[in-house]
Amino acid sequence: MKVYVESSVVLRRILRQPGAIEDWSRWDWVVTSELTRIEARRTLDRLRVRGILSGTDVADMVSFLRAYMSRFEEIRVKPAVLERAASALPTELKTMDAIHLATALLWIEEKGESLTLVTHDRQLAIAARATGLDVEPAF
Repeated sequence: MKVYVESSVVLRRILRQPGAIEDWSRWDWVVTSELTRIEARRTLDRLRVRGILSGTDVADMVSFLRAYMSRFEEIRVKPAVLERAASALPTELKTMDAIHLATALLWIEEKGESLTLVTHDRQLAIAARATGLDVEPAF
């Protein structure tokens, strides 16, 4: 199965939060936006600044992030993605989530292959389903 994972999936796994998807082995190919790396790094740094994570914790988690991201096909945020994200969508969606959705949709159009969007974000899942994408986990 080919999947698009967005930031919430990666962060929940790295931070060892409840409900994290543990078994990634069933995915044959993982696609994500470079935005995932940026959002994850910003979140880890924000948690460090707030005193929730130590510098050592962040260093370890950044190593995990690099290891995950090295196995993903990372899509650049290019003008076509931003244009697509700025266009009307069938449901309400925040900016960063619209960029994730636009990235997945453009990848599908360019490759001519199916892709399942993997997210822990309910609103993104709803928007993805409204555009015809399969979504995991089911909401």
